[in-house]
Amino acid sequence: MKTPLLLILAVWLNTQYGGCALSPPCSYPPSKWCSSLEAAVQCGVLTQCLESNFTKSHQRADPIEVGLYYESLCPGCRLFLTEVLFPTWVLLNDIMTVTLVPYGNAMEKPEGQKFIFQCQHGEQECLGNMIETCLINMTSNAFPIIFCMESSSDVINSAKSCAELYSPQLSWDKVMSCVKGDQGNQLMHLNAMKTKALKPPHQYVPWVTINGEHTEELQDKAMASLFTLVCNMYKGNKPPMCGGGQRHFKSYCHNE
Repeated sequence: MKTPLLLILAVWLNTQYGGCALSPPCSYPPSKWCSSLEAAVQCGVLTQCLESNFTKSHQRADPIEVGLYYESLCPGCRLFLTEVLFPTWVLLNDIMTVTLVPYGNAMEKPEGQKFIFQCQHGEQECLGNMIETCLINMTSNAFPIIFCMESSSDVINSAKSCAELYSPQLSWDKVMSCVKGDQGNQLMHLNAMKTKALKPPHQYVPWVTINGEHTEELQDKAMASLFTLVCNMYKGNKPPMCGGGQRHFKSYCHNE
């Protein structure tokens, strides 16, 4: 409920009770004084409660920025994205943002006005990287689609159905035009430049940055419990979900 409506209701309640002189006795314990408008009015602390709620609503800090530099077919990347990053984002998206950069250990070579890409896990991985790059550029709902792809048994062949599920208004023909055309080529080149600009240079994937920074300590904490790391680093009022940081994502299904 927003403050203007609270104020309107507060005026009404004060009118009903005829002001402070005619207010009924406070029947609420101190811990409940701000639990409702009626309690605040009865106990003579309406102004203080409104000010407290207003202050709390504005005690917000910058979200924690989590960057993931990865490859679409890298087993470790898929595991981290699907079992750690995405679940954490679902729970904490009010206090964190996610930047996905699908490129990883790929290499690029200029060829005229375009670039040729070679990927660690072959041409299919380059295709997966390109599909995910175009999705990131074309829809605000890219992360759920990419999660769907990466958690499936076939990353590439699941792409179209995942996009139809999470972004039905998105034209798959346009996505593939991006993938096969100049737009996708340039977007992948940007991913290459972002990856090459990492300081320190990335040595493996998945490579995690927190607020643009990478250290081995941050990487280890992110891999062990990104949820706890984000909750602990957020400087504003902790959301109820953080409640002590007891939620961990350490369950993995290892490849045979």
